[in-house]
Amino acid sequence: MEAYRIKVVEPIPITGRDQREEALARAGYNMFNLRSGEVTIDLLTDSGTGALSVAQQAAAAIGDETYAGSTSFYRFHDVITDLTSYPHILPVHQGRAAERILFSALLEPGHIVISNTHFDTTRANVQLAGCEARDLPCPEAKDIDGPYPFKGNIDLAALEEALKSPDADKVDLVIMTITNNGGGGQPVSMANLKATAALCRRHGVPMFLDAARFAENAWLVTQREAEYKNNTPREIAQAAFELADGCMASLKKDGISHMGGFLGIRDDDLANRCLNLLTATEGFRTYGGLAGRDLDMLAQGLAEVTDPRYLRARAEATAHLAELVTLAGVDIVQPVGIHAIYLNAGRLLPHVPPERFPGHALSCALYLEGGIRTVEMGSLFAGEVDEQGRLVTPAAHELVRLAIPRRVYTKSHLEYVGQVIADIAKYPERVPGYRVIESPPILRHFNARLEPFSTSAPL
Repeated sequence: MEAYRIKVVEPIPITGRDQREEALARAGYNMFNLRSGEVTIDLLTDSGTGALSVAQQAAAAIGDETYAGSTSFYRFHDVITDLTSYPHILPVHQGRAAERILFSALLEPGHIVISNTHFDTTRANVQLAGCEARDLPCPEAKDIDGPYPFKGNIDLAALEEALKSPDADKVDLVIMTITNNGGGGQPVSMANLKATAALCRRHGVPMFLDAARFAENAWLVTQREAEYKNNTPREIAQAAFELADGCMASLKKDGISHMGGFLGIRDDDLANRCLNLLTATEGFRTYGGLAGRDLDMLAQGLAEVTDPRYLRARAEATAHLAELVTLAGVDIVQPVGIHAIYLNAGRLLPHVPPERFPGHALSCALYLEGGIRTVEMGSLFAGEVDEQGRLVTPAAHELVRLAIPRRVYTKSHLEYVGQVIADIAKYPERVPGYRVIESPPILRHFNARLEPFSTSAPL
């Protein structure tokens, strides 16, 4: 059962099919353009959407809003220092700010950043710095049906080859994303992290963690890596941070708060360069764009997130939804992670070719059928399109992510989601494809506008 009880509740919108059709058309068939009052179950993201604990609410009440040197910052600083061991902790308003500051201070235009898989804003910030974002996922990641427990790993052989290649002097940074969100929410093993860190040290390249879901990665390590089965999630997280030269983290995930992040750095010179950018663009070093109450709530959230009872309950809730979906005959990325399940839209909708964006088509069907908001992670998200929005290179897989907010939805909410998916799966041929009518040059999925392609029957 969940390791908490409900103390405050919020009504959720219950809409009719006609309302949802009108809302989706007005939104340009883009989930990001829907208003929250038009969404019944919101699984768009687990970022900043969690429910606060009573201890976090109490922490907010003692937030110190002093501009410089607030006691809230030092509580925040002490918690993160104990967790990570990094001597330099820079607060920022969210993870992408940490990315921008680090990349601006560290990367040179025309150089390369390597990752197990860059997530969307990370890739965009690398590209905005004039660099190449190169993904080297492990070979097992290609088999989204297989049981391999650590599909989030980096391909060590490919990484070593890149670090020995003629372009090796252009590799400025290696980023390990834990868990690997762009790779289906899959964890990274401690063995892979250790080997990656050793390779990077040998070749003089810094290794940073994208640590937005560090606690969930640690939990999955306790469950899947025999060497660590007797360790606590906190011990594993501390060991992971110890291996890296630093990290960037959105704390809107495993900080279980609505806003915040940090940049952790070992190197003094790099930290000073980042500190100057922080002060110029985010805020003073003891608040970094955050209110004192945010810093206190984050400090408390970071203490709660490694509780094994909380992590077990969260993992089991996601596994329950995954079981319901599988029983409905819909394939998902296996094995199941914690923060989300990923539907295989390409397999469910074989009549929708990649150029008609089957992942996006299924995401729209989930909203129209049940008011469920999700996000496509297929060719709209990761494929290459031309200036007219036509698909040039499809994504490897056509997926839809259902991200589970922390401590928000009950078992009956998840069972409702499972039932809606089962209803769609009975008549998948009724789901139409879509075409792009407006497409920005980067982060296309956030701001694109689409329209349905013709279909033989309404959903």
